[in-house]
Amino acid sequence: MDEQAARSSGFVVGVIENRAKEVGLAAFDLRTASLHLSQYIETSRSFQNTMTMLHFYNPSELILPATSPAFSSGSVALKAFCSRSDARKVRVLCNLPMQGLLLIQSLALKDSNLCMSQGYSKQYYLCLGAAAAVVKWIESEKGVLLTNNSLRITFNGSADHMSIDITSVQSLQVIESSALAPINKLKKCGSLFGILSKTKSTGGARLLRANLLQPLRDMDTINTRLDCMDELTSKENLFFGLNQVLQRFPKDLDRVISHFCFKPKKLGEGSSRSQSVVASVVLLKEAMELLPALLQVLQDAESTFFQRVKQTVCMRQCFSFIKQRIQETISEDVFNARMPFVARTQQCFAVKPGIDGFLDVARKIFCDTSEAIHCLAKSYRENFQLPSLKLLYNKSKGFSISIPMAEFEQAGLPKTFIQVVKHAKYVHCSTIELISLNTRNKKAADDCYARTEHCLEALTQDIREHVPSLMLLSESLSLIDMITAFASMVSLKPAGSYVRPEFTEDGPIAIETGRHPILESLPSGDFVANNTFLSEASNMVIVTGPNMSGKSTYLHQVALITILAHIGCYVPAQFASFRVVDRLFTRIGEADDMEMNSSSFMREMREAAYFVQNVTPRSLILIDELGRSTSSYDGLALAWSFSEYLLSLKAYVIFATHMQKLGELSTIYPNVKVSFFAVNINNNRLNFEFTLREGCTSIAHYGLLLSNVVGLPPSVIQGARRVIDALESRESKALETYRLSSTGRSLQKDYHVAQRLLTLKQAKMEPDVLRGYLAKLQQSCLE
Repeated sequence: MDEQAARSSGFVVGVIENRAKEVGLAAFDLRTASLHLSQYIETSRSFQNTMTMLHFYNPSELILPATSPAFSSGSVALKAFCSRSDARKVRVLCNLPMQGLLLIQSLALKDSNLCMSQGYSKQYYLCLGAAAAVVKWIESEKGVLLTNNSLRITFNGSADHMSIDITSVQSLQVIESSALAPINKLKKCGSLFGILSKTKSTGGARLLRANLLQPLRDMDTINTRLDCMDELTSKENLFFGLNQVLQRFPKDLDRVISHFCFKPKKLGEGSSRSQSVVASVVLLKEAMELLPALLQVLQDAESTFFQRVKQTVCMRQCFSFIKQRIQETISEDVFNARMPFVARTQQCFAVKPGIDGFLDVARKIFCDTSEAIHCLAKSYRENFQLPSLKLLYNKSKGFSISIPMAEFEQAGLPKTFIQVVKHAKYVHCSTIELISLNTRNKKAADDCYARTEHCLEALTQDIREHVPSLMLLSESLSLIDMITAFASMVSLKPAGSYVRPEFTEDGPIAIETGRHPILESLPSGDFVANNTFLSEASNMVIVTGPNMSGKSTYLHQVALITILAHIGCYVPAQFASFRVVDRLFTRIGEADDMEMNSSSFMREMREAAYFVQNVTPRSLILIDELGRSTSSYDGLALAWSFSEYLLSLKAYVIFATHMQKLGELSTIYPNVKVSFFAVNINNNRLNFEFTLREGCTSIAHYGLLLSNVVGLPPSVIQGARRVIDALESRESKALETYRLSSTGRSLQKDYHVAQRLLTLKQAKMEPDVLRGYLAKLQQSCLE
């Protein structure tokens, strides 16, 4: 499915907060009849957490309290989002939380595992109040009633998913490529979503987008998906069989099932509602008929998830009952057609004949008027010598006539034809007789829809009883679709270029020859792979190098590989091991933000404050050039102090910088490593190798080395060198007091040996290989 299908939103979101900056959020998905609840403390003055949630749901309707203590004076970004979306302010009553609890108790699926006690309403009163406001708005604006035990309700706690703020999502190009990217084929695949978007269904595309914005944190679930990947990449029959079956299922089964969760206040009051019911029953019939084929494909599957789908989903007795009830009412030869008039005809004749006399009469009128319209067109061809005259059908306007202009350019169009509109080389028009027949044909079709809906009421009621099982089927198909899309992406890459990531509880992040998943997919040449290693004993890496050497790309690469691993997908590397990351923070590339009325330095400081307020020991932080937007001394001081604060935590940090003095941290703190991107200098030109190497670069002052190229006078360059020498001399004296003594350096060496021994606890080497590595480590200690 394309990106637009996944991004199109059917969410209605309600947000309520109190003066203590606690926020309750309820998101109702009209496409899938699901309600998602969240309640959290807003730690950022700019409402960063709320902005991230709104960006995730991308609501088409936003419901806010009429009086909001914090939002009224909240961030500029939040106000801008509200102005862009269709935000509606409603009066929130004091008893809405209790109403929300009662609504959830009655609307939730019977097998829901949510706790629905009175204490729940007191603890989560904000999100319950938002849920009540959203449900009341839907029933009022949409003119429907939500049926009991029909909603899939989830409470999204922070412990379930990795948190990625909206700024990181945009800078990493997780969902959309850069706004500066060319508007062509490369723009579509210039994001992580783009290269993975090989799903066959809209539900699979939505699940993929949701997983990329909120990756998993449960190690067992991740490994279960990876087990499926192993089986799909090793069994061609399973891979191609699932692709073929998924292609035949309805593209948006979630939306089909959601129609049975809403009940009209009055039957037959709108033709569009009746058409939706008929179309949903027909599509559900197709889905039920495909279950045996899906079961056959999964017959030899061995992974836990595929086995569970086969045994607990596909073989449910209720699906046989639904299929039988549909066969009793729906004609066997009816199908879901793409052409508008064929689809209308199929829907009018969906119910078997003889069930409803009024329906049979309406069908006869529909057939007679349809035949009369085609006979009328035939007479026009013969009477006016217009052999190329064709009938066009539009869902809203009905039939019209299309005639090539070449057929009447000389003689002129007969006066019988009215409402003439020229379009390219054709003329679209109608006649009085055709308009009259169109009206009768449309009235007959509407009567067919209304009577059909009455005939299907008993059937839809039976289907509503089994909505939980249908939702489970839809969820399973969407997940299979997404995992199969992962396997499709990997199958298009060279053999061995993608590997299954490993996960450990407290181990390192180790990536061997990792590659940028987006850039390597573009036809722009070879990509240089690089390694990454972070552990509790070495949790900060400072990366230096000149502009365009690859620092920012490297940070992007580490972040995107981490996201891929946490959604249960293979990663572009020869080896990859991770501990579960709970929060991903990035600060890569900044500019002034006129909408936020912020300079680049102000944005830097706001994001640094957000990091400090929300960082945890299991976070991954990727920072590019912190402090570059202010003076050199202030920037170095801020970067140094910020790094020291992060070192006091167990979070993993990669810090890219031009400030080579920041590498002096490694002489003070043993858990700091310094790396650099190698370059060669030839005739005052930099030749980039894009290779990350350990240690400090021996080449300094890249700007001075390249200044001759742009034609600066030698006197200016020499003066700059004198100033640099003076500044470096003063800084070296200031840092001398922090340097380690010989005893300190010895202790640091012992520290690194201990770090390697601790890391080996998480390794999965063969005994002989492990003994060999330990022997080399022992030898290095004796030297």
